[in-house]
Amino acid sequence: MTILHTVNKSPFERNSLQSCIDHAKEGSAVLFFEDGIYGALQGTEKSGLVTAAMKAVKFYVLGPDLKARGISEDKVISGIKVIDYDDFVDLVTEHSNTQSWL
Repeated sequence: MTILHTVNKSPFERNSLQSCIDHAKEGSAVLFFEDGIYGALQGTEKSGLVTAAMKAVKFYVLGPDLKARGISEDKVISGIKVIDYDDFVDLVTEHSNTQSWL
């Protein structure tokens, strides 16, 4: 059973990202969208947390939400896949459950 974890809140305002990573099991996936995309950026105080978790968990970020905030894809942590809405739907269908971290 694999879980898609979604994070839509800024990791600098809430502890959603930390809680998500603490509970994500090997083989799970994490999708950053809305203000959660800030957790996918290089050079922040959360970058190390995400990079360390990438050994067991796949990470994705919604490209349209990066664009809406004026952030280019080259600012995303290496290894995080930038996806579109169709890919988001595919992720949901590929996983047996979805857990939203608010």
